[in-house]
Amino acid sequence: MTSIDLNADLGETVGGIPTADDEAMFAVISSASIACGGHAGDDETMRLSAARAVRLGVAAGAHPSYPDRAGFGRVGIEIGREALTLAIAGQLEALRAAGADIRFVKPHGALYNRIVADREQAAAVADAVAALSERLGRAVPLLGLGGVGAAMAAERGLPFVQEAFLDRGYRSDGTLVSRGEPGALLSDPDAVAERAVLLATERVVESVDGRVVAVGAASLCVHGDSLGSVAIARAVRAALDEARVEVRAPW
Repeated sequence: MTSIDLNADLGETVGGIPTADDEAMFAVISSASIACGGHAGDDETMRLSAARAVRLGVAAGAHPSYPDRAGFGRVGIEIGREALTLAIAGQLEALRAAGADIRFVKPHGALYNRIVADREQAAAVADAVAALSERLGRAVPLLGLGGVGAAMAAERGLPFVQEAFLDRGYRSDGTLVSRGEPGALLSDPDAVAERAVLLATERVVESVDGRVVAVGAASLCVHGDSLGSVAIARAVRAALDEARVEVRAPW
């Protein structure tokens, strides 16, 4: 049977206000990337998310970002390698202290995109994950788009898992359409569910200009803070179940 991971970025509480219906999202996914204070999240939310993951059998991952709560981690900032490593390491430790069994690490927002091509920042993230791996006594995978980030992970003996986005538009070169541009976000549950089955079974996605793009992803992301995210996630899970695709975490 074909299998795929279904993940969502959760625990993104801002000023005590959740940005998603985490309880509903946790019920249909296999992995959760939990915000750990860089762009969103707080100690209480991290503890609640870690407990939910255990209760619902969902793999818990860390979702660190630039230290940028004001910009929700979506604005690139210039920060040295050592400072970035320390910032990421601090976020990972905060999530561990909240009781999470961290099975993977997925950077957030601008940092996620930056490490595809920026060697210094990719190395900083990989260094922090490698240090966590050493403390845990097991290699913690890095989840992302690939590029330099995957190479930096490999240099440190860390697994790298390719991710695809169900509710984001793709360009013909395989990159994401920037937020705010036409076609950047998908909100129709049926269309997103159809895309999920195609990605899981054929490893391809249709770009905004109608081209078929190969995407060898082992994990599919639906954003918890997207419009209609719960309906989208439920439609995706139902479509994958109907297509006899097993939804399970790879870590």
